Amino acid sequence: MSFQLRDYQQEAVDATLKHFRKTDDSAVIVLPTGAGKSLVIAELARLARHKILVLAHVKELVEQNHAKYQSYGVNAGIYSAGLKQKNTDHQVTFASIQSVARNLDDFSEHYSLVIIDECHRVSGDIDAVPSEKVPSEKVPSEEEQSETGSNNETQYLQLIRQLKEYNPKLKVLGLTATPYRLGTGWIYQYHHYGFARSEESRPFVKCIYELPLSYMIRRKYLTPPKVVDATIEHYDFSTLMPNASGEYVQREVNELLQRYPRVTQGICEQLQEICESQNYQGVMIFAATVEHAKEILGYLPADETGLVIGDTLHQERAELIQRFKTKDIKYLVNVSVLTTGFDAPHVDVIAILRPTQSVSLYQQIVGRGLRLSEGKEHCLVIDYAGNSVDLFHPEVGKPKPDSESAPVMVHCPKCDFANTFWGKVDEDGQLLEHFGRRCWGTKTQDDGSVIQCDYRFKFKECGHCGAENDIAARVCHQCHEPIVDPDEQLKNALRLKDAKVIRCAGISMTGEGDRLTITYHDEQGVELKESFNFANTSQRQVFNRLFGKRFKQGAEPRAFSSVESVLKEARLFTSPDFVVAKKQGKFWRVRERLFDYQGAYRKANQM
Repeated sequence: MSFQLRDYQQEAVDATLKHFRKTDDSAVIVLPTGAGKSLVIAELARLARHKILVLAHVKELVEQNHAKYQSYGVNAGIYSAGLKQKNTDHQVTFASIQSVARNLDDFSEHYSLVIIDECHRVSGDIDAVPSEKVPSEKVPSEEEQSETGSNNETQYLQLIRQLKEYNPKLKVLGLTATPYRLGTGWIYQYHHYGFARSEESRPFVKCIYELPLSYMIRRKYLTPPKVVDATIEHYDFSTLMPNASGEYVQREVNELLQRYPRVTQGICEQLQEICESQNYQGVMIFAATVEHAKEILGYLPADETGLVIGDTLHQERAELIQRFKTKDIKYLVNVSVLTTGFDAPHVDVIAILRPTQSVSLYQQIVGRGLRLSEGKEHCLVIDYAGNSVDLFHPEVGKPKPDSESAPVMVHCPKCDFANTFWGKVDEDGQLLEHFGRRCWGTKTQDDGSVIQCDYRFKFKECGHCGAENDIAARVCHQCHEPIVDPDEQLKNALRLKDAKVIRCAGISMTGEGDRLTITYHDEQGVELKESFNFANTSQRQVFNRLFGKRFKQGAEPRAFSSVESVLKEARLFTSPDFVVAKKQGKFWRVRERLFDYQGAYRKANQM
C-alpha cells in the first residue's frame, strides 16, 4: 500500500519540482526529526522519470528509505555492503555512501537526481566544477565506521563529480533536520524566504523548504519536549576545549569524569527515582565515552539496562534494540551510535550525560524522543552536561559578542530586507549599535539563480576604485587590486616621528556657520580635530562619504547638506576606531580614519 502524504510533505515535494524546473542549483529540504523525510524521498523517487540515487550514511537509513519506497508497490535496488546487496539495475537505487565510494565504477552512467539523507554531513561546494578530480582515498567499510566518526564529505564530492561527467545537469537534493555544521555554520547559502545565510559558497545553494519544530509540535505531529535543568547533579565540562567538530578528546573527558564518581552515581539514582515515580517507559542515556557508559551501566538495574557502543556486535546490538523497543528493558545507554536512523517511538526520557558544542548533534539526540506514541504526553529531556542549546531557535553563525548583546532588527536601506543582527539598544529600545556587516536579503533572477543584496553596513573602501568591500577583504571584489592592510597603515604611522595615532573612543561635533568641526577623543583624553566646510562641495562630499554613509551604523545612510542638519543628529554618527594625523607646522592634520577595524591592535576600551 502507498502512504498519504501530509500537507507539509506534499509542499516539500512541490517545492522540489518547482525548483529543479527552473535551475540545476543544489537544494536542501529541512524537516524536523520525525517529520517523515523517508516519505518525501519515496514520493520524489516515484515521480522520477530517469535513474536516481538515494544516499545515506548508515545502513539503517538505507533500509528504512527503501522500505518506504517499496510500499508504493514498486521495486528499487539496494547498494550497501552492510545489507549484503549491490544492485544498480533498477531505476531507483538506495545506497550507503561508503559502499558507493568504494565502487565508483559501478556508477559510471547517467543519473538525473541524487538525494542525500542527513545531508548536514556533507561539506565542500558540491556545485563547484573543479579543474581536476580529487585523488581517490581508501574508504573504510561500514562496519569500520561509527555513525559520527566517519568523514563522508570527500566521498560525496567524488561521487557527484563523477556523475556530473555523465550528466552535467545532475540535480542534487539534500534532506536534514539540522542544516548546519560546527565551524562552518549553515550548509546552504540562500533561503527561499529571500535571505542569505552566508556570503561564501556552502555545500548547497538554496534551502527550498523548511518546517520549524514548533509547527510539528503545535499540529501534534511530534511530542513536545519538557526540558529541565539538572540542578541537583551535573558535570562541569567548561574547562575542556572542543575540536572543530564540537567534540572533545576522550582521554581528557575520562580524566575529568574520574573526578566525578559520586555525580554519575547520583545522576543514575535520580533517573531511576524519576522514571519509577512518574512511570516513564523508555530512557535513552547518551554517555560521553565508552568508559563512562560502562560506569553508568554499573549504577542501573542490570535486568532493565542495555549498552550499545561502536564495538557492539551486530547481532547483539539488534537484540538489545529489539528488547528496548518491546519494553523488555527500560534503559538504553549508548555512545554516539543511536543519534540517527534509530526509531523507538515510546522513548519518553532523554538523559544527556555528554558534552557537545554541535547544535546538530544535540538536536538529533533530543529528536530520538519526540516521536508520537500512545499514552505519551511529553518527552522529558535532562541535560547533565550543561549544553546550552535552544531547540527551537538554535544560534548558528556568529557567536554572541558579549553578555549585553541582543538580537536587533536592522532594515536594509537598499532592498528593505529586515536583517537580524547582534546589537545593543538603549533603555527606550533605540538601536545604539549593531554588529552586522552586509544585508542578508536576496533577489531571484529570471533564470532562477539567486543573488545577495550588495549593501554593506560596514565596509572597507578600495583606494583604487572606491568600491565597498567586506572589512576583512584583502583584495577588492570589483577591480581586484590589493586593499591597503589597516595594520600596515598603523604600523607605518607609528614609526613616523611626525605622526600621531589615537584609539578613538568617541567623537563630538560643533559648528559655526558653514564649518563643521569634529573632535576625535582618545580613551586617555588626547584629542584630534578636523573641519569640513559645507559651503565647499568637495569637502561636503568627503564628509558624506566618510560619515554620511555610516549614519546609524549604516542603517540609514544620508547625504547631509548643512552643518545644522548634522548637529541635530550628532549622536547617531559612527566613530572611527583609529585616527592618524600628521604634523604640519604647529598643528596636527588628520590623514586617515580607520572605521570597522579588524586586526592585531587593541581598539579603545578593549582589554
